[in-house]
Amino acid sequence: MIRFLAPLACALFLTAQAASVPLEVQVTDASGAPLANAVVTLPAPDGFDPERHRFEWPMMMEQQRLQFVPNVLIVPRGAQVEFPNRDRVRHHVYSFSGRNAFELQLYGREEARLVGFGHPGAVVLGCNIHDQMIGYIRVVETPYAAKTDGDGAALIRNAPEGPLTVTVWHPYATSSDGMVVLELSDEDRTAGTAQISIDIRAPR
Repeated sequence: MIRFLAPLACALFLTAQAASVPLEVQVTDASGAPLANAVVTLPAPDGFDPERHRFEWPMMMEQQRLQFVPNVLIVPRGAQVEFPNRDRVRHHVYSFSGRNAFELQLYGREEARLVGFGHPGAVVLGCNIHDQMIGYIRVVETPYAAKTDGDGAALIRNAPEGPLTVTVWHPYATSSDGMVVLELSDEDRTAGTAQISIDIRAPR
């Protein structure tokens, strides 16, 4: 029975992938300015296993010039994320984010550590030595995920056809969970582009 279910789940996922069209989501703040580093997701297809999925970008959060690079990283649930130190100083990376909390004791230049993230949600990163260093990891359970660029645009190339629920998360969103949800009908999808505005607070 187990041998049958695995191929069936894979077939369902491939079928969902076949009926797909690009979807661009434009995210702005309340003033209409483009908003970078917003994470756009769509619901996962039936049978999708996030722990078997890999995104096209590296599962890596560097410490570089006393910053986390990238500032926001999207990973699937179950991912192992590498934390390399590119600075000449040592870092002590940590997070207090619920079940994804972790601590990496002091380590130096060109050293790296691995951390697994087994629970969906937002992970806020800090450095115990450099208080100005703040980064974010968004752990998702869907293959349909993208991050907005400097123009506030996120492109999901393989979005499924039909009505969609679009969820947008941003680290500085004023909502309690940092998310805003947009429902798209078939008619909305004809334009190929969706627009959404988020109220944000001043960054730390």
